[in-house]
Amino acid sequence: MDPRSSAPINNDALNRLFRDARTFDAFQDRAVPDELLQAAYELARMAPTSANCQPMRILFLRSAESREQLAPALSSTNRDKTLAAPITAIIAHDLDFPATLSQLYRVPGADKWFSGEDLIAETAFRNGSLQGAYFMLAARAVGLDVGPMSGFDNVKVDATFFHSGDHANWRSNFICNLGFGDPTGLPPRDPRPEFSDACSIL
Repeated sequence: MDPRSSAPINNDALNRLFRDARTFDAFQDRAVPDELLQAAYELARMAPTSANCQPMRILFLRSAESREQLAPALSSTNRDKTLAAPITAIIAHDLDFPATLSQLYRVPGADKWFSGEDLIAETAFRNGSLQGAYFMLAARAVGLDVGPMSGFDNVKVDATFFHSGDHANWRSNFICNLGFGDPTGLPPRDPRPEFSDACSIL
């Protein structure tokens, strides 16, 4: 079969990724194997970014100690559920991504396209955000559930986790709890805009 076939994926896959997928605040008391985290990343990295710049970086917090370090940066509504989650992923981007383009992109000299702090920050944030969304879909695809959030202090997170060493050029974007979701107490799904309200065709 041609891997580029335009045939849609089946309904079970669509349901898992989109229709039945929910944002989970609570997770079952089940460990998340490292292999699933790696499998999700391996899928997410195949999705498109500008000039294959691949700026997303992920710091997975598994230990209670690492989550306790994160706690002061979390809003009151996000603290308890994050401390209880099996894994918390800090989805970040690397401001030093141009240095990797000679290995990642086929056009020589592509690193010179990204000069100036503003362009680098904008490119890293945009593409890192895309990759973060790809990663959440990939996590669902390998059997995990996700609980993304933006209620936290980015400056505190960066000062705690990305202040030196190999992570010094990383900047946090959003946080995503990962595990096997506990559907108990899930509220009804909130409505989404209809196509006619959100889209136009010119």
